[in-house]
Formats: sequence, C-alpha cells, structure tokens
Amino acid sequence: MSDKIKEISIAEFFEKNRHLLGYENQTKALLTVVKEGMENSLDACEEAGILPEIHVSLKEISPDRFKIIIEDNGPGITASKLPYAFAKFLVGSKFYRLRQSRGIQGIGIHGAVLYSQLTTGKPIKITSSTGKSIDEFQLMIDVTKNEPKIISHESHRNPEKKHGIKVEFEAEGKYIERQQSILEYLKQTAIANSFANIIFDGPNGKVEFERGVQELPKQPKEIKPHPHGVEVGILRRMLANTDKKNVVLFLRTGFSRVGKGTAEQICKLAKVDAGKKPKDLAHEEIDRLHKTMQLVKLIAPPTDCLSPLTEHLIVEGLKKEIDAEFFVAIERSPSVYRGYPFQVSVGLAYGGKIPENETCKLYRFANKVPLLYHQAGCAITESVIETDWRRYGLSQSSGNMPVGPLAILVHIASVWVPFTSEGKQAIANYPDIMKEIKLALQDAGRKLSKFVSQRRRTRESQLRKELFEKYIPELAESLEKLTDKQKQKIIEELEKIIKKGGLVGKTEDGSQEKS
Repeated sequence: MSDKIKEISIAEFFEKNRHLLGYENQTKALLTVVKEGMENSLDACEEAGILPEIHVSLKEISPDRFKIIIEDNGPGITASKLPYAFAKFLVGSKFYRLRQSRGIQGIGIHGAVLYSQLTTGKPIKITSSTGKSIDEFQLMIDVTKNEPKIISHESHRNPEKKHGIKVEFEAEGKYIERQQSILEYLKQTAIANSFANIIFDGPNGKVEFERGVQELPKQPKEIKPHPHGVEVGILRRMLANTDKKNVVLFLRTGFSRVGKGTAEQICKLAKVDAGKKPKDLAHEEIDRLHKTMQLVKLIAPPTDCLSPLTEHLIVEGLKKEIDAEFFVAIERSPSVYRGYPFQVSVGLAYGGKIPENETCKLYRFANKVPLLYHQAGCAITESVIETDWRRYGLSQSSGNMPVGPLAILVHIASVWVPFTSEGKQAIANYPDIMKEIKLALQDAGRKLSKFVSQRRRTRESQLRKELFEKYIPELAESLEKLTDKQKQKIIEELEKIIKKGGLVGKTEDGSQEKS
C-alpha cells in the first residue's frame, strides 16, 4: 500500500473539491467567478489610490455557458508576475500582511481560472498594462504541478498610457435575477463601496451603479502580529526563522505593542535568558515564553491597519440604492479577537418603499465584500436575531428576524476575518465579534426608535385631524343652533383652528400634544 502514497498539488485538491471555493452549483459558480474578479479589481484600485471604474460583462454563448469579462482601471500587473498571480494557487501579496483587504488567501481568482478551464477546457485571456506596454496572455493551470501554463503571450505598444486589467473567462453557469444573483451582488458591492463606479452589461441589458462619493477611504497600514494572537506552533516557527541575536530583540521587532521593558519582563516571568539566541531555545522554554506572552498585560494592537465603513459612507451607500425615509449609521470603536483587531459598523434604512409586512432585508459585509450565501450559519445573522427589535418599534417573534420596513447593514473590518469556509460567505460565531455587532445594532436601534415614535405620533395626530375635519359640518350645524352664529362662519373658524395646530391630543406618555 505504501507504493500508492503520493503527493498531490493544491490545484488537484481544489479541482476535486471545487465546492469548497463556492462552485457547488451553476448559479453560485457564475456569481463566484464575478465576485473573485471584482474583489481583485477593487483591492488593486484602492491600494493604488485610484477611484475604481469597473466594467462587468456577462453574455450567454450557449445554454449554461457564459463569457465573463471584468475590466478595471487599476495599476495593472507586470508581465513577469501576471501568470503566477492568476494561475498558481497560494500565490498572492496579502497572506502575510496584517492589514485589511478583500482577498487574503491567494486562492480566489485562481479558483475562478480553475473552474473556467475545468468546465470549458479553454484558457482565460488576460490583458494587462501598468502604463507602459500592453501584455496579452492566454493562461491555464497545470493542475498536477500547480504551475501556470502560458498558452500565448503578446506584447503591444501603449501610446495612450492606459493602465488596468481585463480578464476574460468562459465558464458553465446559470444566470438568475433574484436575491442571490450577480445583479444583487453588484448592488450590494455598490452600497459598501460607494466610491466605485460599476457598469454591468448583463443578459437583460446594461445597469450602472454610479459613484456616490468622490474620495477613497483611508488606506490601511500593515501591522505586526500581537502576542495575544500568536499560537505556540507559529511562535516556534518564528523563533526558528528569525535572524535576531537575542530573545529581547526578537520580541521587540517581531510583535506589535512590545517595547524593551515589556520584552525583558516577558523573559523574566518565563524564566528565559533574555540574551539567548532565539534559535537555541529549548522546547520547554518556548512553551513558557508562549504562556507568559498570553498572560502579560499589553496594549491592544494598533487599529490603523483597518479601513472600516464610516457612518458617512454607509448612509451615502444606502441612500444611493435604497428608497427609504430614515437612515442611521453607527461605527463602533475597534476591538480585538485572538489578537486580531476588528471594527464593526452598522447601518439602518427604514420606511419609504421598503415593504411593510415582510422580514427585514439583511446586508452582510466583510471587508466591504457582500456575503450572499450561508446566511443562517453566520455570526451577523445570529446577532441580528438575538437583538430585541420589539424595543425599537418592530415586530419580532422568538428566534426570528424582525418584520417591518427595515433594511439592516452590518460590516466587519478585520485583518483576518474568521470565515467558516474557503468560500468566504459566513463569519464564525466568535463571542467578541457577536458582542460588538449587538452593541452596534442596539445603538442604531435606539435612534431608529425615536424616529418610529415620532412617525407614529405624527400619523396619529394626522388621523385625529382628518377625523375632526370629517365632522366639522355636523359640529358647525349644532353650534349654529346654540350660538345663533352662521354655520359657514363657524366652519371657517374651526378650519383656522386646525391650520394653526389648535387641536390637542394625548401622546403615549400622557403629555399634551398639538396637532
């Protein structure tokens, strides 16, 4: 049996297990191809400081087969790096960087390339320019080696100095227009990325999601790992690979929030020689060092590695795509889970053309990317359900989403989002994350409650006014008999009283209110 044991490549693994990447059915697969391309384009534009202009084209070639084109105005990729960036799994620029970004694992766009060649047998075509020459590649993945296979490469002059990436796929898929659709994904992307201009040319015509704001959000900065988030196996590897001369210098330069005094304190408490070479530490010493690092009180990690959705961006994004009467947004202060900083933002849209008697619409986002699938198993959904919305003027039965003319947006920004799978569609139920989501929802709910109460009082006041107006003729007729004044004159006087707000009613708390 030992003769049958052999190594497989990561590309072979995902070829057999494509459902792990989101290619479990034709509808979701088509959406996933578009999603991975969009994430790459948005990340590239933001990092280069370019307001994104992204074109998505989807055309049916034959039943269950589509041509997908995604084109952006980003910085482009050099010809030497491009084959690896698109056609070799676990190659990327973001995995080792502790800073917020949409893509992290070096898997997403490679999975789209693999799915394309698996279902059609055709290479993908990529056109790239950094502003110099224009390079056109046709690529496939050599699955057994997890290496790019260059089918063709041509280079052209670029007199107009254009820059950006254009990716063309052919893939099997099924196009729909409902909740979990490409159109819905692009709409939600436009809500969370109101600085982007997105044009979708689909099977049913062209739709443009226009840019809502003219400035990019702040750029996140890269940080070092925090001692409280490092596991013993990772610490062991870091000690083995470091070139630092002693343990104190290793702790100071390898971690955030660790100064010379703190590093010496950790060594003293762990009973480790501060001047010893990190590579020479024994197994027991590493264990003691790790336990001490978790126990020592440290400042939380820096949060400039995050670029959260601000209250302004949330409100502008919701206003751009949702017709509602009332908008509110809450941006929580940054917090930490497992040593990783994260920040929660929440937005609510209420009333207007949102249906009155339906379950509220929930928009889930992680690092500005919509999460359309696996809603039931997501920490965001659970947090919304566990919030008591009856306090804020909505109806809700136990264990269910609230019912009413409400749209809820929840966004989590983090250097490492704890997704439940490689498909990146649901967030794991970390207590620290759920606590922050609930607190943000409660803050927003209290502001919503004031609006709902005011709206209800206004409506009740209007109903009293309409009721009084209905009976003015009968009242005037009775007063005419009692006062000997003309009926028409009485009607005119009563109408003046109504216009001046002279009717008095009672509010819910028993205080006097004028209509």
